[in-house]
Amino acid sequence: MFNGFIPRYDLEARIQHSKIDSWGYDLPGARMGRVEGPDTVDFSSVMSGLVENLNNEMNAPDNLLKDAMMGNENVDIHDVMTAMSKAELSISVATTAVGKVIQAYDKIMQLQI
Repeated sequence: MFNGFIPRYDLEARIQHSKIDSWGYDLPGARMGRVEGPDTVDFSSVMSGLVENLNNEMNAPDNLLKDAMMGNENVDIHDVMTAMSKAELSISVATTAVGKVIQAYDKIMQLQI
């Protein structure tokens, strides 16, 4: 097909080295260890933080609507509608997450010891 043609590329010269692949150099590789230590956050603090964020997301449309009705020039109806959509999406995600947690709990409780 190529009639004996062999392309001659200097592939080693074309490779760009970085910290991820530091072969042949004295640089420490980025894949050698963890960048940050593991967090020791417990499940209850994570869930309470999520609930607080959800509460803030739910109150945002009401506060923006009050500001828009008071005549604040920095807030218009588009901001209110965006906040309402974001709150609706947050409720949907939270409902799905709660359902998954309940399903996981049910599966754990069905395990035979």
